[in-house]
Amino acid sequence: MFIRAKNLYYGLDFCPAFWDWLVDANITGKVFSIEEVYDELLKTEDELSEWARARTEGFFLAPDATVLPKLAEVGNWAFNQSYTYSAVENFLQVADCHIIARALSGEHTVVTHEIPSASIHRVKIPDACVGLGVKCVTPFEMLRSERARFVLRAAL
Repeated sequence: MFIRAKNLYYGLDFCPAFWDWLVDANITGKVFSIEEVYDELLKTEDELSEWARARTEGFFLAPDATVLPKLAEVGNWAFNQSYTYSAVENFLQVADCHIIARALSGEHTVVTHEIPSASIHRVKIPDACVGLGVKCVTPFEMLRSERARFVLRAAL
């Protein structure tokens, strides 16, 4: 979600309110991410990796004992679908499977820009969420349900 948000809709340079809202929503316990996403964000040196580095503990959560069994459940689900071996292998090596395992462990909602796909060559987050019974929404749906408001104020 973060990379596409930065690249398309909510650039840090022209829509800082989105990023401020995420931080505020994290403080109130409504939004968080996981360490595996943090690690992926740090692979590129840009304003998003700087933003991620500035998030102190509590935003990017470490896996805990409740997540590990769910990670196995996500992996088993993926292997028992009609995806190619390389699609499942890739899915298990990126943050996507960890995101879903965390959601399963705490009945959280996954937020993603991804859309479902019938392709056997890539496991998409929404497809895994449906298969595993995890609620999945777009960032726009999340912002609407949380009644986020990014309002411009008149310059003085």
